[in-house]
Amino acid sequence: MRFQGDCYRAHDPRWSFSPLSGDGAAIHGGRFNPKGMPALYLSLSIDGAVAEAAQGFAGKLEPLTVCLYEVDSETILDLTDEAERARAGAELADMACAWALDRAEGREPASWKLARRLVAQGVNGIIAPSFARHARADIKNLVLWRWGRDLPCRVAAHDPSGRLPRDQLSWRD
Repeated sequence: MRFQGDCYRAHDPRWSFSPLSGDGAAIHGGRFNPKGMPALYLSLSIDGAVAEAAQGFAGKLEPLTVCLYEVDSETILDLTDEAERARAGAELADMACAWALDRAEGREPASWKLARRLVAQGVNGIIAPSFARHARADIKNLVLWRWGRDLPCRVAAHDPSGRLPRDQLSWRD
């Protein structure tokens, strides 16, 4: 399917100078990307972006910079839809796996296997439910593996006033 819409991301302010980067995800890995695979994790709502940043730990929220993203991408799978999951051969249990524990114990998480397979099939990204602790059932995320400034997977950070910093020097003590 083609996804066109606004998404959100709650950044560590130190990294808000590079809002389109998937480098942090590539360095550390994430639910839907193994180390070495860039990914851009966005939420379809502001409250979803905050829930993802907090990971369910209310009262422990660090300072954040929330950015809006304008997305226009082809080849997106909506894995929040049961029929779409079936067509894609994606199991909800694989998506919800304890990926960090699997990784820590030397196993490849099922969600990474799914991501590798979908990327190899030419999928740009997925809409997935939030698996953040205590996240509401209606919170959805967009995870992109391919994106850029142009179609077929155009992503732009909405910053018409130029408020985002230009580099990390803005955050020096």
